[in-house]
Amino acid sequence: MNGSAIAISTSAPRPQLGGFSAERIFVGRSLRHSLRDGESLLMAIMLPVMLMLMFTWVFGGAIDPSGAYVDYVVPGIILTCAGFGASSTAVYVANDMRTGIIDRFRTMPVRAGAVLTGHVVASVLRNLVATGIVVAVGIAVGFRPAAGLIDWIATAALIALYILAITYLFAAIGLAAGSPEAANGYGFILLFLPYLSSAFVPVSSMPDWLQAIADNLPITPIVETIRGLLMGSPLEAEPWWAIGWCAVFLVIAAVWGAWLFRRKAARR
Repeated sequence: MNGSAIAISTSAPRPQLGGFSAERIFVGRSLRHSLRDGESLLMAIMLPVMLMLMFTWVFGGAIDPSGAYVDYVVPGIILTCAGFGASSTAVYVANDMRTGIIDRFRTMPVRAGAVLTGHVVASVLRNLVATGIVVAVGIAVGFRPAAGLIDWIATAALIALYILAITYLFAAIGLAAGSPEAANGYGFILLFLPYLSSAFVPVSSMPDWLQAIADNLPITPIVETIRGLLMGSPLEAEPWWAIGWCAVFLVIAAVWGAWLFRRKAARR
């Protein structure tokens, strides 16, 4: 009797954590890792700030002698900041896959996807803080938005959606990469996309063949929507294209990431 009771009790599976308890745990874990990796967080803020200062003070006079270039470039710097901050997610996820800690998590009563969710949510929170700092620095160097309260709320919502989508994309890249170094290299390629859009110069100033690329690049409607909301310029179909592209990226990255996570975890 006692032996069978012991056998039954030891073989009974442990119940999974209910609600979003697992997600909260992994979000906290990722945030603690971010605080310990202060250099990555600092660089995610400093690089976009340095870019803004360089484009405003070094190139701005040649691009727009009136000094209004800072109002044009800040929306592009915001998206660049989001890209730099989200790229670290690929490295963190790839490092988790390489160190084998995922194997330990699989033995615990938690949902497998909670690990990925923790990385993504923590990255979104980090990037929102970094974006706020970048906007504050932009105001300090002359950025003068004409947005009202509703415009600011709409801008923040679109930026958060973009950060969420691109962070999920970087998380999937981290799963697909064979190492943290490879994940960093693949992610670095995506960081160049804003330079091919209207983030830093008007599309009309580009060569004809490049205008066709910039006009159809998903980054262009996103940055134009942010610019229109902040500066009060007229918006046509750009907001719908911006939301649509973010939603498409989010769905593709989430499905791809979930498939990669199950596939790679099953091999271990």
